[in-house]
Amino acid sequence: MNQVLQEVIAEELERLVDADDRLRLTTVTAVATEPDLRHAVVFVDSLSEERRAALDDRRVHLQAAIARQVRLKRTPRLSFQADPAVASGERVESMLRRLRHGRASAADEEGEDG
Repeated sequence: MNQVLQEVIAEELERLVDADDRLRLTTVTAVATEPDLRHAVVFVDSLSEERRAALDDRRVHLQAAIARQVRLKRTPRLSFQADPAVASGERVESMLRRLRHGRASAADEEGEDG
C-alpha cells in the first residue's frame, strides 16, 4: 500500500510543479501508512519552510488524487516530513569528503617534504 501511495503522490506532484514552482525537484522517498489508513506520513528528500507550505497547501489535492486512483476503505490524511535517511546520507557524504580532503592535503604536504 505504501508503495502505491508513493507512486500516486509522486506522479501528482510532477503535475503540480507547473502550478506551484515551490514543489520543483521534490522527491517522495517513502510513505508510511497507519494500519487503519486514517493517516499517512509522506517522506520527502528535503523540507524547507517554503516546500512544507506548498505541500500543506496541496494536501487536499493530493488526497483527492489518491481517492480517485486507489480503491481504499478511506483516504488517509497526509502529513509531510523530511526523510531522516536522506539527511543521514548527506552527513556521511560530508564526512567522507572532509576525510578525502584531509588525506589529499596530507599527501600534498608529504610530497612537498619529500
